[in-house]
This record gives sequence, structure tokens and C-alpha cells, in this order.
Amino acid sequence: MPTTPLSRRDRPAKEALSRTLIVETGLRILDQDGMDALTMRRVGQELDTGAASLYVYVKNRDDLLDAMLDRALGDVEFPPLDEGGWQDRLTMVVERTVEAMSRHDQLALVALGAIPTSPNALKILDNLIGALMHSGLDPETISFAVDLLYLYATATAAENSAYRRRLITRGTEQSYVEGIDAMYETLSVDDYPHILGLGRVMLAGSGDARGQWMLKSLLTGILQTPARGTT
Repeated sequence: MPTTPLSRRDRPAKEALSRTLIVETGLRILDQDGMDALTMRRVGQELDTGAASLYVYVKNRDDLLDAMLDRALGDVEFPPLDEGGWQDRLTMVVERTVEAMSRHDQLALVALGAIPTSPNALKILDNLIGALMHSGLDPETISFAVDLLYLYATATAAENSAYRRRLITRGTEQSYVEGIDAMYETLSVDDYPHILGLGRVMLAGSGDARGQWMLKSLLTGILQTPARGTT
């Protein structure tokens, strides 16, 4: 039996195309199917339009990825200025930045090798600077420190994403760590005396605990290493 064509008047109206809609669609594709699936053509298909129509709002795929990263960073909530000491506030901003980047597979990789210039990334830098201004550090050291802390957040988020992808193919975190532990037991003490000397301590501590220690170590090093005279 032939089907009756659906009148355009009976179809639900499409949401007007915009940069915001394209970015949200890109994030949805990324979360559902991964970075490899994120193409301009795929975004156009999801929005029931041609890829050419997207270029009115985004320059290219790289521009779209930059906008997606900035949208993700918009979820970072900044602590009030009167909440805790400057180190507590700075730690919150860094940890929340890591969390925001980590929510979307491989999105943190977009930030590597790029100087932050998007609105939400700049807000993060501004809050980090604001906290560091209460540390007694000189402006040059603060500038270096912000660069280091943002790199730490980006690299940590990228590692979180890679670790989750690895667990998809290796099973649970427990089974993966147990496999590494079993591999260590096969190592020769002649070849790896120091690794085997640490033993199970090599795998001790949760990812959160190690992350907190790394950040504290960075702050300790920053406070004790002025940048003046290095440029």
C-alpha cells in the first residue's frame, strides 16, 4: 500500500541552526560515539542539514572542538572569594577544571599545545591568578604557575579519558590493576631491582589520592621556586 507523503506542515519545526546548537550536538556525538565519529558531516546529519550550512557558524572542525571545550569549561563553578584560604580555592578550581574536561572523551587533548583564549578558559585562568595573588608570589612566578597548573589540569583530564578507554577493553579497574600486579611478579630482579624493591607500593593509593598529592607537590614547588631571573 503506498504511503501518504507527510506534509511539511505536520513535521515538528526544527530548532533554528546556531553555533550553540552545533556545539551541543558535537558534544552529544562525542559522548555517544567518541572522537572519531565527530565530523562536520555527522553533525550536519544530526541536525538534518548539510555540512556546508555549519560553516556559517563554525569555521571548521578545529573551531568546533575549541568551542566544545569552552562549553565544557563553562561547567566549572568557582568558589567564593571568602571561602577558605587561597590554596583551598586554587585546588578547587584546578580539580573542577579536571572534572569538567574529563566528562567528555578526549576533549582535553584539544587544550594541549594551545594558549587558552576562549571565554571560559580565561575565567579559569583569572580565578587561578586571583588565588595566587594572595600567596605572596611575584607576578612573573604567578604567570609561570598558572601555565603549569593549567597544563596539569589538561594532562590529568587527558589521562583520565585514556584510562577510561583502556578499561573499556581491559575490564574493570580492579582486574586491570590485578593484571599489572601479576605482570610485576614476572619481572627479573636483575633487570628491575628498584621497581621490585618497592613491590606493591608501586600500585598503592587511589587515583584521587595520587592526584591530590601531585597538586600539593606542585603548589609546594611553586612557592619555593621564584621565576624571577629565569627569563
